[in-house]
Amino acid sequence: MFEYLKGMTTMLLELQVVNFAIIEKLKLTFESGLTVFTGETGAGKSIIIDAIGLLAGGRGSSEYVRHGTKKAEIEGLFEINDHHEVLALLEDLGIDKNEDMIILRREISSRGKSICRVNGKLVTLAALHEIGQRLIDIHGQHEHQLLLNPDRHLPLIDQFGGQRLAQLKADYQKDYQQLANLARQREKFNQNEKQIAQRVDLLQYQVREIGASHLKKDEEEQLLEEKRKLTNFEKVFHALKTSYEALDGDHKGLDHLRKAAGALESVQDLDEELKGFSESVSNCYYILEEQASSLRACLENMEYDPQRLEDIELRLNDIHLLKRKYGENIREILDYYARIQNELDDLMNRDQKYDELNAAFRSHLDTLRKKALELSKARKKIVVQLNQAINHELRDLYMEHAVFDVHLEQRTPLESFHSYRPDGIDEAEFFITTNPGEPMKPLAKVASGGELSRIMLAIKSNFKHLMGVTSIIFDEVDTGVSGRVAQAMAGKIFNLSKSSQVFCITHLPQVAAMADHHLYISKQVTDNNRTKTVVKRLNDEEKVREIGRMISGVEMTDLTKKHARELIKLAEKAKV
Repeated sequence: MFEYLKGMTTMLLELQVVNFAIIEKLKLTFESGLTVFTGETGAGKSIIIDAIGLLAGGRGSSEYVRHGTKKAEIEGLFEINDHHEVLALLEDLGIDKNEDMIILRREISSRGKSICRVNGKLVTLAALHEIGQRLIDIHGQHEHQLLLNPDRHLPLIDQFGGQRLAQLKADYQKDYQQLANLARQREKFNQNEKQIAQRVDLLQYQVREIGASHLKKDEEEQLLEEKRKLTNFEKVFHALKTSYEALDGDHKGLDHLRKAAGALESVQDLDEELKGFSESVSNCYYILEEQASSLRACLENMEYDPQRLEDIELRLNDIHLLKRKYGENIREILDYYARIQNELDDLMNRDQKYDELNAAFRSHLDTLRKKALELSKARKKIVVQLNQAINHELRDLYMEHAVFDVHLEQRTPLESFHSYRPDGIDEAEFFITTNPGEPMKPLAKVASGGELSRIMLAIKSNFKHLMGVTSIIFDEVDTGVSGRVAQAMAGKIFNLSKSSQVFCITHLPQVAAMADHHLYISKQVTDNNRTKTVVKRLNDEEKVREIGRMISGVEMTDLTKKHARELIKLAEKAKV
C-alpha cells in the first residue's frame, strides 16, 4: 500500500479484546503506517492501549475485568520477519514459530489470576513480558520503556555504531569468553590443599574402581543376549530335538518324503504335470535333509553351563553398580572415566598446570585489554555522532536550547579480570539539559511532559531502525504542545511510521491529519443500560469532520471544515 513500507515486515495485524473494562467485544485489524485514535475523553482510547500493554506482559488486576463477567480476554496476532530478535527468545522458551506469526494471548479472571499463552503454549508472565517488550514499545506520559532504562543505553549505542562496531564487540566477546574459561580453570587450582587432597583421593578411588572393571562399550548388550540364550536353554533344546526327530529321528519324516519323491520320479516322464510334482517334492526333500543335518549339528554342540549363567549375572550386577555411580550406560561411564583421568592428572601435576594456566591467562588478559580499549574508543566516536544527530532532531522540534549528551565512562580501572564485563568496559547513560545554565540530568529524571515527549521523539527518530520492536505506541505524548511544535511532532511521528508500525492516541489535529488510518473511539449505552466502547474506521469525509471537531471543539462550521481540509492537504504534501 505504501511504497516506503516495502521493507517493513513486522507488525500487529489483529487485536481482539473481550470483557475488558468498558470494552464488551472488540476486534480490530491493523495495517502498516500511522494509525491514530481520536475521540472524546473517557471513550476508551487509552483502554485499548492498556489492553495491548497487558498483552505485552504489563501488570493486570481484577479491576480490568468487565463488571458481571468472569474473565477478560486479550489476543494479538503479530507478523514477524525471519531475522527478528524475538525468534531466539522463542527458541530458548521452547515455543514454535508458526508461519512467521506470533499469537500472544492473555486472560485475567475476576479473581485477578492471569493465564498467558504464546503460540498456544502456556508461559509465565515474565516470559510474556520478555517477548512483548521486543514486539511493542508503548510510550505514554509515564511509561518510557526501553529508552529510559539505562541498562539499554549501551546496547543501543552499539547498534547505532553499525557493522564495524558490531565486529569489534564480537571480537572482544570471543576473547572475554576464552579468558572467563581460563579464569574458571585457574580458580580450581586455587582451592586450599585440604580440598585438593580430598578431590585427589576421590578421583583415585573412582579411577581404580572403573579401571579395574575393564569395561567394553558393547559388553552389556552382549551379556544380556547371552543370558537370554542360557535362560531359555531348555526351551530351545526341546524345540530343536522335537524338530529333528520329526524329520530324521524315530518318526522318520524324511523316509516318507523320500518314498514320495521316488514314486513320482518313476512316472514323471509320462506327464508334464507329474514332472512338476516330482521336481517340487524332490527339492523339498533335499532342503529338509539339509536342515535336519544342521539341526543335528546344533543339538550336538549345545551345552548348558550353569556356571556361565552365574558369571554373567555377577558381571551384570557389577555393571549395574557402576551405572548407579557414574552414568546411565557403559559409554557414559567410559566418558566420565576419561574426564576424571585428565582431571586427576592435572591435579597431580597442579603446580606445572597452574603455571601454564597463569601464563595463558596473563597473555589473554593483555589481548582483552587492547580489544576493550579499542571497542571503547570506537564507542566514543559513535557517541559524538549520536549526540549530533539527536541534538539536530531536538532543534527540529523547537528545543533550540536543549543539549543531549551520552555519558560514556569506563567502569573501573583495568587492574584485574573483574574489571571487564561481557559487553566491554563502558557504562552509558543518556543525559540532557533543556535550558541554558541548567546542569545535565539523566534522561529518566526529566519531568516536563511536553519536553519529554519531544526528547523521546528525537531519540526514537534516530533509533527507529534499531529498536527491534514491531509496533510503537504513543499514548497522548503530544500533551502540552501546540502550534509549530505540534506540527513538527506530527512530522516526526509520521517519519517513524515509515519503518515501524505506529499507533498514536492524540488530541492534536496536526497529528491526526498525518494519519494513514484514522479510528474514532466512542461510547454507547446498550439496551440493558451498560456502557461499551465502539471503534469506527473513518472515511475521508468523516476524517475531515473529526479533525474539524478537534480544531474548534463541539461547534462545526464551514470555515472549520475548510481549515480541516487545508490541514489534511498540507499533511499529504508533507508525506511525499
